[in-house]
Amino acid sequence: MANVAFVSFRLGMADGVSVVARNWQRAFEQLGFSGHTVAGDGPVDRTVPGLAIGATDPPSRDDVETALADADIVVVENLSTIPLNLPAARVVADVLAGRPTILHHHDPPWQREQWAHVTELPPDDPAWRHVTINELTRGEMADRGIAATCIYNGFPTATGDADRAGVRRRLDVDDEALLLAHPVRAIPRKDVARAVWLAEQLGGTYWLWGRAEDGYDDELERILAAATCPVVRGTSDEPAVDLYGAADAVLFPSLWEGFGNPPVEAAIHRIPAAVAPYPVAAELRALGLRWYPHDDPEPLAAALRNPDRALLEENRRIAVEHLSLEAMRDAIATLLSNAGWLA
Repeated sequence: MANVAFVSFRLGMADGVSVVARNWQRAFEQLGFSGHTVAGDGPVDRTVPGLAIGATDPPSRDDVETALADADIVVVENLSTIPLNLPAARVVADVLAGRPTILHHHDPPWQREQWAHVTELPPDDPAWRHVTINELTRGEMADRGIAATCIYNGFPTATGDADRAGVRRRLDVDDEALLLAHPVRAIPRKDVARAVWLAEQLGGTYWLWGRAEDGYDDELERILAAATCPVVRGTSDEPAVDLYGAADAVLFPSLWEGFGNPPVEAAIHRIPAAVAPYPVAAELRALGLRWYPHDDPEPLAAALRNPDRALLEENRRIAVEHLSLEAMRDAIATLLSNAGWLA
């Protein structure tokens, strides 16, 4: 059985890259591969501390080679894309030169003002294949002379009876309260202040799923302390069906996203979402997905008073057709076949 290794700064956590990498690993396993994970942080199969974000020392070439020695294919999840640990990116590129490798790009440096000066990422090699998570980035990479394939993120689409009451009990939220989920890590581009404002205008409880990162702790505490609506924070080990089932709507006023998983997951679980017009959201809307504005609470308020069941069912149908794990797996299979890497 062929082996695939997934390598990144961190894996197995709640961030978007970890979630997507987990789904890619599942797809590879369905295609007959065995897989293992390699990262500097997180519950992974093989830990190489020098790969972590903010690692004080880069990984040694020997450590990276050892962690990837038995991999027939390596999938590099964003480590060679976003400059969060440039020394690690250089070592990984050196080790993988000439080897079957997929560079899976989520956030290239030119899409963030603070990293626009970084021009050495992503690296390239004739043996590698590049995959982007949206057409916007694929086109930008083509402009820079790198051919890439766009494979949209895929999601589990199974739904069932959600434990709505159980999640709400844990959060100490009444069964009849309007619960508005913000399923993100708290960082500046997620626009927590706008999400809180929406919750205030809708008369609901603001529910932030993730913790603060990137030095956003003080600003987050200031925003939440000033909120005039109830605020609850965090999730436990509940499956997505229970988390989304506990919510009445999803708030997603992000300024920028490489993809934006929560609005798609909201579609799968048939709940409405208020979504900002970040660039990649236009690609998802082009598929037919319909969401409510992030800067006017009344359309979402009306939908919560009188749910549009036809819209919710159509959103789910589109998500299942275009953004399922099965659709993503088939696209990965085509990529591997074209590269001659599919056993």
